Amino acid sequence: MRFTKLLFVITSFFLLISCSIENQNQYAKDGASPADVPEWAQQAIWYQIFVERFRDGDSLNNPTLETIKGSWPHDKPDSWQPTRWTQDWYAMEDWALESGKEFYRTVQMRRYGGDLQGVIDKLDYLQDLGINAIYFNPLNDSPSLHKYDARSYHHIDVNFGPDPVGDRALIAAEDPADPSSWVWTSADRLFLELLDEARKRGIRVVMDYSWNHTGSTFWAWQHILEHQQDSPFADWYQIDSFDSDTSSFSYPGWAGVPELPQFRRYDSVEEFEHGDLIPGNFHPDLVAHIYAVTERWLAPDGDVSRGVDGFRLDVAELIPVDFWRDYRAFVRGINPEAYLVGELWWADWPEKLMDPTEWLQGDIFDAAMNYRWYRPTRQWLGGAQPLLENPSDYVHHLDSVSAGLREEVLRAQMNLTASHDTPRFSTSIYNQGINKYQVNPRENPNYKLHRPDERTWRDMKLILVQQFTWIGAPHIWMGDEFGMWGADDPDNRKPLIWPDLEFDDETHHPFGLEKPADRVEADLDWHGFYRQLIHLRRDNPVFSLGTISYLLADDKRNVLIYERTLDDDYALVIINNSSQPADIDLSLPAEITSLSDALGENVITFTIEENQLKATILPKTAAVLLR
Repeated sequence: MRFTKLLFVITSFFLLISCSIENQNQYAKDGASPADVPEWAQQAIWYQIFVERFRDGDSLNNPTLETIKGSWPHDKPDSWQPTRWTQDWYAMEDWALESGKEFYRTVQMRRYGGDLQGVIDKLDYLQDLGINAIYFNPLNDSPSLHKYDARSYHHIDVNFGPDPVGDRALIAAEDPADPSSWVWTSADRLFLELLDEARKRGIRVVMDYSWNHTGSTFWAWQHILEHQQDSPFADWYQIDSFDSDTSSFSYPGWAGVPELPQFRRYDSVEEFEHGDLIPGNFHPDLVAHIYAVTERWLAPDGDVSRGVDGFRLDVAELIPVDFWRDYRAFVRGINPEAYLVGELWWADWPEKLMDPTEWLQGDIFDAAMNYRWYRPTRQWLGGAQPLLENPSDYVHHLDSVSAGLREEVLRAQMNLTASHDTPRFSTSIYNQGINKYQVNPRENPNYKLHRPDERTWRDMKLILVQQFTWIGAPHIWMGDEFGMWGADDPDNRKPLIWPDLEFDDETHHPFGLEKPADRVEADLDWHGFYRQLIHLRRDNPVFSLGTISYLLADDKRNVLIYERTLDDDYALVIINNSSQPADIDLSLPAEITSLSDALGENVITFTIEENQLKATILPKTAAVLLR
């Protein structure tokens, strides 16, 4: 890179910082604070979309061997082609059989052709479902199916847009280090169109980015491979040794994956515990590039009204905290309503989840992906190990999850039952071992892969009622509302089973063993239950903004009752986790003289006389009573 270009990048960095400070001053003028959690995020109902597996809306833009070059596994056969959307998941394509590799290697080579047009085509469906916020897995240009190995941060993946060939030519003509040379590709413009269409339907959108690492095809990394220590980007990355002989070139890839070179942390520490706030920052030129990418999507062409509503931030605990604090100020300086949610997961896998409290004090993130809610909920209501046998223990765990966090943070926590990084919700409840431990047939030959049983769906209903009536923003991993099943990655990333598509039965086993045939089709009754709960929450702000009080934790009968209150609105949630009907005799607040049954299927009888509720609830069910 020429010296003038380096000067441009550094100058841009300081200009961005200056703008951030100026905008922080604007907060004081407006009476707001960068520590505030956006109110919309406290009322969010999240739907997570992994675009490659959501919907193929444009068959003409499907991936090719050229556009996925550089993704692992690298030894793709010449006969490779995209996989049919409705194929039996465990059946191997002709090209996969030709490779001679086993299923769990060739499945990572698959592409199904999901794209942004497919999302746009289904926005009306999402609006009807009732969700009001979309969390996209990475959209940045990348050769992989998951997009966490960025080839470029500032462009949408070429195969997600209508013109991959034309977009690749546009990208090649840019100087990626110079934001003034960046253009809008057809994929970029389609994403902006998607944002506009989502806004018309009252749906917010956040993007997923990893500022911890890139892919090995990333433009700056490619420059380093060619020029070694002479590259102006060499100081961006953590590199142990340089050499023109690439056999001596050494660097640590994230999680030991060489395709994911990590950024270098400056003024940091070598040793730390997961969950620690790591001091330090990135190279200023890298920071300037990240800021330019962030501003591009928050305020396209300077217009915040056209941009995204925030970011989900990958492997957040590995990134230096000084960067995060500056980043929050920069983001909020552009859009005071932007939402930042961090992936803060493991303190010590698989036993101990990270406590995110220090990260959620108003100077870093607004919320975290709340795996800490799901684990005890799965243990008490799903019978998972280590078992929580009674509701008082469960409440104790929920109180621990909530400790040290402001109410607005608790309301914005992303409460999830599944994601692209876990088994499907149904499969997680079907298999009752420790969460995220040996949750695939490679590590656990006894792990159940087929359609879950009736006990599973029953327990899932209990969990869903708790999820949609408790404090925190409910999250849905796409397709769970249709009753999809699947083990951990990659089996959790099957193409979504849309009702208008006819799928092959699932008859194959990944290791060639005998397997009962499972019919693969959307469960519309299950979808209806999700839709009912989503609209219940959206239509009753008491569930998103109200206070919560526990009225009964009956360990003998395995019954939990809590109330939600917001001004004159009132809701009572009764969870009967026993195998026997539960007779309820409960004093209500003086002003509560009548309640209606919101779910209409689990209450055998109930009456209210002189503020005394008497009801009988079916076994292993939950009731929601509304004022």
